[in-house]
Parts: sequence; structure tokens; C-alpha cells
Amino acid sequence: MLNIINERIKQGYRTIPFPDGEMPKLPERYRGLPVIDSKKCPEGCAKCVDACPTDAITMDGDMKIDLGRCLFCTDCMDACPEGAIEYTQDFRLATRTREGLVTDGRAFELAHSIDEKSRKIFGRSLQLRQVSAGGCNACEADINVLGTLVFDLGRFGVKIVASPRHADGLIVTGPVTQNMKLALEKTYAATPSPKFVIAVGACAISGGPFVDHDEQNNGVDSILSVDLYIPGCPPHPLTILDGILRLLGRIETNAG
Repeated sequence: MLNIINERIKQGYRTIPFPDGEMPKLPERYRGLPVIDSKKCPEGCAKCVDACPTDAITMDGDMKIDLGRCLFCTDCMDACPEGAIEYTQDFRLATRTREGLVTDGRAFELAHSIDEKSRKIFGRSLQLRQVSAGGCNACEADINVLGTLVFDLGRFGVKIVASPRHADGLIVTGPVTQNMKLALEKTYAATPSPKFVIAVGACAISGGPFVDHDEQNNGVDSILSVDLYIPGCPPHPLTILDGILRLLGRIETNAG
């Protein structure tokens, strides 16, 4: 027992101060919000468009990236001969609308909070039922990580619960396979109103690498109304946490 206590003292306080204090330092290889410099694009060049495995990039005038489809694989960056696309360390990616995920590489509107009435109800306590609707377990793993002492989701009054009847909303991962469609609908119906739906990861937003496959539904909003989109493949735990706190009004909304 003394050895355990001694080791715990050595480890010190492990919970990150986010959202207070300095921005968390992420690994050097982390790929966050992409930045685009369309001025570098050679006229008629579409190598990045051709390289993207999910058709997330369009070249209608200025280049745009749909973060809801983006896998953050950097194939576009590797294909670009002029270095017009770069991925930053910015993990703030969540938005309230599907259209808000389409960016030209300049500032975009991050998720804004729910209305004042809803904040009074859910602002200090939010219970979420996680639904894996055909996910690969990467997004699911990063949601689970939020319960560890490093992120400590519970300190914000947010918990993942076992039953939809105890939940204030759903946090959904996966492209919603045909086998999971009815289960998702039943889980939503069992969740008491008012309720939220949070789509986590490229699969839950757009179908991800499985987009337009017959055995899935291209994400959650083809079935349910979504209140918060958190992109990534998978999104970093900080991206998920940042999005949820913005939804609850615990972080002031500002441009990304």
C-alpha cells in the first residue's frame, strides 16, 4: 500500500487544465484543422482532388475541404506539388451544422451553445448514451478515454450512461449500418425529450470511407436530426471534449 501511495505522489496531478490555462500540447504528428492557400494552386491542377479517398475536396473556384468527409490522412497534402494544404495542431473542429464543416481554409464558425433554457436544464449535468452504429471502435475508444483521469469528463457534469432512459441525448459513432439503423431509432425513441444527438467521426457524419455503400446510411443525419458534429477519423479526445463544452456554453464560441 505504501508503494502505491508513493507512486501516486510521484505521478502528481494528472488531469489536464483544459479549457483553462494554456492550450494543450499535442503530439508533433497530430493532424488537426487544415489550412489552405489557394494562391499556391497551379491553374487546372486537381491532384489533391484526385488523391482524396472520400471526395472531401472540391475545386469550384477556391479549394474547399469538407471536414465531415475528411479522414485527415494527408493524401491530399502529399499529392499537392506546391504545398497548398497543411494540417495544423488546432483540435477545435466541432460545429452545430453540417454546412459549417465545409471550409476554404480560412476562419470558420465553431459550435455555438444551446439556447438559454436548455443551458439551465443541461448546462451543469448532461447524461449521454453512446451508440456504436457500425463503428470500427476508434471513435468509441476516444470517447471512452474521456472518462480517464487525464480528461475527467465527469468534472464537467457529463457522463456516459448505460440506458437511453437515463440519458439526455445520444453520442453516435459509425456510419449507421443497415443492421444498426433500427437499433439507433429505438434508442433515440427511448431517450426522453428534450434530447440531443451528437455525431462523432467521419463515419457518423458522412459515411466516412464507406460513403454511398449500400449497407450503410451515410451517417446519422440521414435518420436523426443532429445537434453537434465532431469530425475526425477518429477525432482526438480534446476535439470531442471541446465540442461538448461549446454545446453546453462552457466555452465561448469564436472563430476557428
